[in-house]
Order: sequence, then structure tokens, then C-alpha cells
Amino acid sequence: MQQRQLGRTGHMSSAAIFGAFALASIDQPGANSALDLALEHGVNHIDVAPGYVDAEERVGPWLQPRREQFFLGCKTAERRRNPAMMELNRSLKRLRTDYLDLYQLHAITTLEELDAAFSSGGVIETLRAARDQGKVRFLGITSHGMQAASVQMNALERFDFDTIMFPLTPRLYAEPDYRRDAEHLLQIAAERNIGVMIIKAAARGPRPATGHRFNTWYEPHDAYEAIEQGVRFALSQPVAGVVTTGDADLLPLFLRAVESFTPLLPDEQDALIAQRAEQEELIFHGEGFNEPD
Repeated sequence: MQQRQLGRTGHMSSAAIFGAFALASIDQPGANSALDLALEHGVNHIDVAPGYVDAEERVGPWLQPRREQFFLGCKTAERRRNPAMMELNRSLKRLRTDYLDLYQLHAITTLEELDAAFSSGGVIETLRAARDQGKVRFLGITSHGMQAASVQMNALERFDFDTIMFPLTPRLYAEPDYRRDAEHLLQIAAERNIGVMIIKAAARGPRPATGHRFNTWYEPHDAYEAIEQGVRFALSQPVAGVVTTGDADLLPLFLRAVESFTPLLPDEQDALIAQRAEQEELIFHGEGFNEPD
């Protein structure tokens, strides 16, 4: 599998980053099988969060004997310093490690949430303290929603994050404001050597009210061609990698798509954007929409 440098972290991350939400509601043998598959395909980067149900407990036992083989990213959705520090210590215990490679502000969706994170006693103080204490090596931010890119640009004016994570799909690029902000954010990231990770590359639309078959907070594509198109589009941008979809049953298709990646030419990207603009719904409908990465 192709590897790309995750910005100033210097880590050569696999282009597929294992999204541990796929382990949220499965047993340990099932989790081991999914992680084994990722390892067999060359994945060397895991993304997890305490809000992913049992994912930390599933990753921990499998990762412990392989800790030095993986770049481990975790997150906090807490917005205050003390609860976040308690959560971080709990995450380290569950993951059976004494440090994280990356610790991220999770799901900062609006400027109001960003203000809360940066207020006195806010969670940004936890990130700084954790890095000073050697509990984490690098710091990042993740965002959802139609304001994701603009919120992250604002965040980068306040703090020199090492990484960013946000949604990028052909359908989102059909929205002129989102595309403008995302391209500007990617330019800033390139200029400052900030590692970029993409979520929702295989997203199809909002989670339906009934008939949802997947362990995801959105409706994913489940046909290989559509998954490959989303992965190719994301990896054709200046990014380090794409986070695998949140359903373990779709993991083989996603890994196959990453391994077969070839860049889309600009006219091919434009054609895909136009096609998805006609066929797909937006993932995000509200300014406060919030979900796991």
C-alpha cells in the first residue's frame, strides 16, 4: 500500500488509515480479524476515539504487542480541561499504551465549539499539557459539517496544529462555498506542512430513518466502483490519507480501492463532481451536525 508523509509528524502513514469506529459494536475476535486484515494490507495508522463505544477496548489487546508498528491517533469530544484529562488517561489505559502519537480535538463543528475549546479552562489546555507531559506527541483537530473547512482555518489562526481531519467528497466539492474553503484549507496545510486526513470518502448521504444496514452514522456506498471513485477523488488531493469506513464489512472493498489508487486527472475530477451533484445528497444538513469520524 502507498505511504504518504503525515505532514510535520514525519510519519509515513499508509494511505488507508484504519477507522476504529468499525470496531464499535463487535466482539474481540471480530475486531482482531478486522485489524489483522488491515495489517496484512499494509495499514500502519489507527484512528480511534473514546466515543466509539467499545473500540478502545478492542484495539488495546490487539495493539499492545504491535505498538511500535503503528501510528496511533485518538481524540476527545470534551470541551473542558479537567474532564478531557480524565478521559485521556482512561483512553491510554484502555489502549494499553503510555503515549499517543496524535491527540485531536474531536468534531469541532462550529465557531462556538471552537471558542469553548479555547476558552479559559478549555480542552486546548489539556492538549498542551498532555504534550508537555509526554503523553502525546502531536496535536490535531477534526471537524464535520458544511463549516468544517472554514472552522479549521479559524482554528489554525489560533493554534499551530500538526494535523487536520475533515470530510472531502465529490458531492461536497459540488458546493461552491465548501470547495472554496476546502481548497484554501489544503493550501494552508501544504504551506505549513500540516498533515491532512480525510473522512467520509465513501459516504453516500445521510443515514436513512429506516432500513440502515451499516455500522455508520451516514449511508455509505457499498458498491466497489462508487467506493473506488470516492477514494480516488480524496487521494487525488494533497492529503496524507483517508480514514476507512465505519463498517467492518466494507473494509475489504475500501482497502482494495486504496491499493488500486491512481490519480484522477482534473477533467476526471470535474466530471465526477458533476455526476455526484446530480445523484447524491449532502451528508450534512445542519450547522450542528455531529457524528463520529
